[in-house]
Amino acid sequence: MDRLAILALFIRIVDRGSFSAAAADCGVSRPVATAAIKALEQRLGARLLHRSTRHVRPTEEGAAYYRRCVAILADLEDADRGASGAVAGLLRADVIGRLARMILLPALPDFLARHPALTVHLGEGERFVDLVREGVDCVVRAGTLPDSDMIARPLGVMEEVTVASPEYLARHGTPASLEDLGGHQMIGFVSSRTGLPLPLEFTRGGEVIEVSLPARLLVGGVDTYVEAARRGFGLVQVPRYGFADDLANGSLIEVLPDFPPTPTPLSVLYPSNRQLSPRVRVFVDWLADVISPRFQGNAGERSSFGAKAE
Repeated sequence: MDRLAILALFIRIVDRGSFSAAAADCGVSRPVATAAIKALEQRLGARLLHRSTRHVRPTEEGAAYYRRCVAILADLEDADRGASGAVAGLLRADVIGRLARMILLPALPDFLARHPALTVHLGEGERFVDLVREGVDCVVRAGTLPDSDMIARPLGVMEEVTVASPEYLARHGTPASLEDLGGHQMIGFVSSRTGLPLPLEFTRGGEVIEVSLPARLLVGGVDTYVEAARRGFGLVQVPRYGFADDLANGSLIEVLPDFPPTPTPLSVLYPSNRQLSPRVRVFVDWLADVISPRFQGNAGERSSFGAKAE
């Protein structure tokens, strides 16, 4: 391996906390990775990594060397881009599935055509991932964000609606006020943090009101949450943009429009402890160009694609 490849390998080992995972990321075998780092430590005359059977972490010298390596490779990528006008490599992003399918994928061909040396790996998820450990460059998430060492770039806010199926409303009636919710049911979206169903949320006269209704069905996934609503299991709250077809064809009906949920802020997050590489920079800028015009407004306090902030 050449010196730049070894630097990239060392960075991935620190990021992943694992020789095996980093070797797989870099396309080399575990023995090759081990030998390369051993030779690096010998050349530098310093121990860079603490190794155990379960985890690998940098020494004090290794942490300082890691920061320099990250900066060096980012500067090199910037220099390459300045000379060629192109970004290259693999960009890993984790996004909300419906957002990816409805908004990002239709615009992605143009982005890839502008950056032919760039490969994009789109993961799909709602949870907050350890970006550095899992090798993800950035994530798009909905909701009020917990404190973290990540940088969050706002992309806009999503209007939320309360909906139910015609069959459900035929059985339980259509509520005209919050007081009419007695006797109604919700589909419980279970918080991954507390294991409890998240309440519905309404606004009235500038006040945010949380309502927890009985739930005969509890779910932990967005697609199941919405499909259960279509099948009449109860009330749910979802972003309006993702369910325009359901509302248009009548498979879901908006209820309590005078008491809407607060809108959901949408953000892209990336690590703050490293220099932003050109490939991540152009991708984040593209996300803002594609997403922000669709979701303008003032950020509210909801999250998780139709479920309250966890």
